[in-house]
Amino acid sequence: MSSIASKRYGVDGDEESMEEDRPSKRARMSVEPEDQTVGSRPQDKSTGKEATVIEQGDEEDENETPDLSEETRASDLYLDTINRASLDFDFEKVCSVSLSNINIYGCLVCGKYFQGRGRKSYAYAHSIHDDHHVFINLETTKVYVLPDGYLVSDPSLDDIAYVLAPTFTKNSVSSLSSPSHLSRLSYDLGHKPYLSGYVGLNNIKRNDHLNVIIHSLLHVPPLRDYLLLSNFRGKEPELLKRFAGLTKKIWNPRLFKSQVSPHEFLQEVNRASGGKFSLEQQGDPVEFLGWLLNRLHKDCGGTKKKDSSVIFKTFQGELRVETQQVLVRPESGPNEKPKFDIDRELKTSVSPFLFLAVDLPPPPLFQDAVEKNIIPQVSIHSVLAKYDGRTAQESPGQLRRYKCQRLPPYIILHFKRFTKNIFVEEKNPTIVNFPLRGLDFKEYVDAPPTNSPTMYDLIANVTHESVAGTTRDKENTVWKAYIRAGGGGGDNEKWFMIQDLIVEETRKEMIFLGETTLQIWERRKDV
Repeated sequence: MSSIASKRYGVDGDEESMEEDRPSKRARMSVEPEDQTVGSRPQDKSTGKEATVIEQGDEEDENETPDLSEETRASDLYLDTINRASLDFDFEKVCSVSLSNINIYGCLVCGKYFQGRGRKSYAYAHSIHDDHHVFINLETTKVYVLPDGYLVSDPSLDDIAYVLAPTFTKNSVSSLSSPSHLSRLSYDLGHKPYLSGYVGLNNIKRNDHLNVIIHSLLHVPPLRDYLLLSNFRGKEPELLKRFAGLTKKIWNPRLFKSQVSPHEFLQEVNRASGGKFSLEQQGDPVEFLGWLLNRLHKDCGGTKKKDSSVIFKTFQGELRVETQQVLVRPESGPNEKPKFDIDRELKTSVSPFLFLAVDLPPPPLFQDAVEKNIIPQVSIHSVLAKYDGRTAQESPGQLRRYKCQRLPPYIILHFKRFTKNIFVEEKNPTIVNFPLRGLDFKEYVDAPPTNSPTMYDLIANVTHESVAGTTRDKENTVWKAYIRAGGGGGDNEKWFMIQDLIVEETRKEMIFLGETTLQIWERRKDV
């Protein structure tokens, strides 16, 4: 009887002594319920069958002393398999199998995209077949472990969520245009330093003419800040969402790689433009700029009214145009140019503009042996004389004079380098000389307000390079963007030359050497 009692009640005959070894196992189940999801079947609270199975498993290890401090929580399982070097969220978020863009998850092990996470989903199949278990929802940035399907909440994953969807505050954005931003270097996974906002854009095939426009626009503070502080979660147009997403990636101080691919945004550009601007054909950046500004104005809810969108507030000005018909007088000589006649009818109209087109003087047709290597040069004031309200512009049967009525905070100048004739498209190689700071537009505006400054500083300069000659060669064309860093000013002013993935600090003297095609000027805030 005593032997039976010893077996039943324990060695020392205490009934509770045997139970003291078991509650630790049960307590572990209650404190960390995530372990229940690791089992082959969920616990059935109504019957308790699953609890019995787990307890039987615990009895087999009863002789082992559990170390609770070394236990791995279910939420920590597989997190060591995440490979940040393989993650690239720059591409279009579509399933790699079904090509659908609905409910997409990214595998944090290999970087591929899959649809869904249910039992019949492609992500579920991938987790089983490839033994990859950690997935992130590309829309909500929530992380799940498959095939179990439970949610993971771990601070170590915050850097991945931030790379996928960077967020900015008014305080962080306010310092991006200050000189202090130049001292805030960031480092990628390879410990390579970079300056946020001045990172390379991948040239997928022939989209360098699009990249220079992206960089130039995203360094205009009002437009940049509007996109960085945006939170588009509703029914906003897809192009606007993707442009805002690209802006946040370019200015992200916590990138995994010190470069960004504009693939996702340019894919939407190709769709929205009906194939007019593609990744595979070289094109004109100014043509893309005009289309993009008008499209963004429309997508931001803009109308024909002044200041109805961030685009109009930033870039729109007003131009006065005077037009008069040309009359051929019999007494005029063959070389006499037509002039405005004050005695005849003069039509005046005011039209808005987003950028000003500037004509370059034609290069000499014939050059002697000494001058053949000389590149013609012209000052920016001589070509801006088109807008002084006095210089007449000839067009078939008409004379026109232009003068600005209102100057925008940021002026975009387009230097017309390319002209088409019957046979070829010609390029004008004339070099434009301009100051980096202090370009006065006072002569080109009609009676500016007394407190409105007319002094502008350069913040972006887009240049064109190709083989020597006057014929445009699209195949061997290189587009570069020279971007002013920080607020600029003084001897410490820095400029960066950005050509696709190449980002280099450049000397100021180098900015004038290229064939300038596009410039963005910022109005000084002081009078």
